[in-house]
Amino acid sequence: MNKSTKIIVEIVLLLACIGIVYLIYSSIMQPVRFNKQKAYRESVAVQRLKDIRTLEVAYKSTTGKYTDNIDSLLNFYSNGKMEVMLQVGSADDSLAVANTEQLKKKGATIEDLKARYFAGEKNLVFSTRSEIAVKDTIFHNREDFIPDSLRYIPFSGKKPVVLKAVVKPVSGVEVPLFEADVPYDILLKGLDKQLIINAKADCRDKNRYEGLQVGSIDSPNNNAGNWE
Repeated sequence: MNKSTKIIVEIVLLLACIGIVYLIYSSIMQPVRFNKQKAYRESVAVQRLKDIRTLEVAYKSTTGKYTDNIDSLLNFYSNGKMEVMLQVGSADDSLAVANTEQLKKKGATIEDLKARYFAGEKNLVFSTRSEIAVKDTIFHNREDFIPDSLRYIPFSGKKPVVLKAVVKPVSGVEVPLFEADVPYDILLKGLDKQLIINAKADCRDKNRYEGLQVGSIDSPNNNAGNWE
C-alpha cells in the first residue's frame, strides 16, 4: 500500500469512527431530548386541564352539574355569575366585633349591616353572600390566561380537548361526573414515534389513561388528575 492510499484509508476510517460516535451519541440523546420535550408539553397540558377543572367545579356549583360543552364552559366564564361568601371587616378587630354584636342585639339584620357599611360605617364585622361575575373571581389575577385556549390540546394545531360529562348512579345516588382528556398521540405528535408508543405502553402497564386526564366519568375520583 503506497503512502497516498494509506492516507485515504486512514481518512475513511476516521470518518467512519466519527460517524459511529455520532450515531451512538444520537441514540443516547434521543430519549433525553424526547423526555425533555415530553415533560415540557405535559406541563402546559396539565395547567390547561387544571384550569378546565377549576371552571367545571365552579360551573357545577352554580348549575348542579358539569358540562361536556366547552362553549358552555367558556360562556359561563365570560358572562356567568356565581354566589360567593364575602367577609366584611376582621374578626380580630375587637371594637368592630363589639359594635356589630350591639347592633345585632338591637335587631339589626345582615341587610341592615350591609346598608350601614355601604353608607360609610366601617366599624363592622359580618359575612354575606353575594353574586359576582365569574371572570372577576376565577383567574382574575392571571395576566397570561386566554380563555379560548382551553378548547385545544397544546402543540396539536388546535385539536380539541376531549371533554365528557355524565350524571350516573353511584351507590344509589345520582352523581355528576366529568372528565377531560389529552391523549399522548395528539399531545406528543411530531416526536419520536417509538418513544410515544413506549410512553403509551407504560401507561397501560400502570392501568392509566394513555395521556393526561383529569376527573373520571367511570367513577368518582374527587376530580383528580392522573399526574397527581
